[in-house]
Amino acid sequence: MNENILIKCPGCGIKNRIPLNRVNDRPKCGRCGVPLSSAGGEPVKFTDADFESLVSSSKAALVDCWAPWCGPCRVIGPVVEELAAKYAGRALIGKLNVDENPVTAQRYQIRSIPTLLFFKNGQLVDTLVGAVPAQQIIQKLETII
Repeated sequence: MNENILIKCPGCGIKNRIPLNRVNDRPKCGRCGVPLSSAGGEPVKFTDADFESLVSSSKAALVDCWAPWCGPCRVIGPVVEELAAKYAGRALIGKLNVDENPVTAQRYQIRSIPTLLFFKNGQLVDTLVGAVPAQQIIQKLETII
């Protein structure tokens, strides 16, 4: 007998039935396509190909624009991971590597990293630049949720 679990999509809120043996296969929501791994507390990895569809499918989203060589980005990284776990099911939290995804970085005029982009209903509503304190990020996120 194959057991299933229900994972609520952080984007559209629908419950998805996932077989236990497929949970680690990075399942996506059957309705909107948002990765369900974010519902388990991991940041979503955004790419140029899926950025717009993921952000627009979520009521609230936080995107950490970063690069692996950036020291301040490594400081913010664990904060973003904690927020992904804390806000699982309430907001889509993820990371965009600006070196690997230059189209999206250019579209949102990312000139300094880390840059945190806050979206509500698919629209950019706020931005934070630099390694800011976690409380400042939480405060902005709470205002858009």
